[in-house]
Amino acid sequence: MNVNEQELTEPWQGVMITPATGSDTGVLVLAGSSGRIERERSRILADHGLTALSIRWFGGPGQPPGICEIPLETFVSAIDLLESSGVRRICLLGISKGAEAALLTSVHDRRVDAVIALSPTSVVWGNVGPGPDGQSRPYRSSWTWRGQPLPFVPYDDEWTPEEPDHDGPVAIRGLYERSEQTFADLVHAAEIPVEKARAEVLLVAGGDDAMWPSLPFAERLAARRHAAGGAARLISRADAGHRPRLPGESPAPASPHFRHGGSSAADAALGTTAWPHILGLLRSTG
Repeated sequence: MNVNEQELTEPWQGVMITPATGSDTGVLVLAGSSGRIERERSRILADHGLTALSIRWFGGPGQPPGICEIPLETFVSAIDLLESSGVRRICLLGISKGAEAALLTSVHDRRVDAVIALSPTSVVWGNVGPGPDGQSRPYRSSWTWRGQPLPFVPYDDEWTPEEPDHDGPVAIRGLYERSEQTFADLVHAAEIPVEKARAEVLLVAGGDDAMWPSLPFAERLAARRHAAGGAARLISRADAGHRPRLPGESPAPASPHFRHGGSSAADAALGTTAWPHILGLLRSTG
């Protein structure tokens, strides 16, 4: 399919990719803790007839250097841009911290028709990296809404990785599990109230996720929706890790710092299983 790519520099760096024939559906594509612009994923979506917008949501000019008190209005303004392009259906697709942002934005912006959360969390977490002041401590919320920090779960600094060689990549899933136990009194207030979102919800998670327990998180999100009389579809695979890959995407590169779990084959298999559900939701007419 012929597509048009537009580079964006204001109010954030990004790219909007639009099918030459136009599209009724716009998808905001959010990366995880890299904050990068997801060009490959956006191009694949555009090749399937969808307008895709991906933005750098931290670490760019005028933005906090870390994921610290990021205004959810950042994503609302991206939705404004999608809406101005003429699409009639607004969808969000995020992975990891991007899924956290997508779910929260869908709660606060009722224009969102569908949210697809890959390797999600069910609670708001503390900051990852420094805020605008350059400080990483004390812990603060990852997100704000209308200038107010969202309730969050901080990290237990007493946790240590299980790997004997701390110079190699480590699994940090245990940090999140330990922190929820240590700060159990804060978890309820920090839960993402996904049941309040008007959007349809699709969750994709791997049982071997070594970054955080995304499958238990996804099960909790689905349970919240169901308890409130809503719906959520969960697609999972026991041997997949933190980075499911959609058909046509390159394998995720190995990290020198973190173990993500799964394998290239299992991560691709989870993405392949989820893909028809993703496309079906994105192409839904309501």
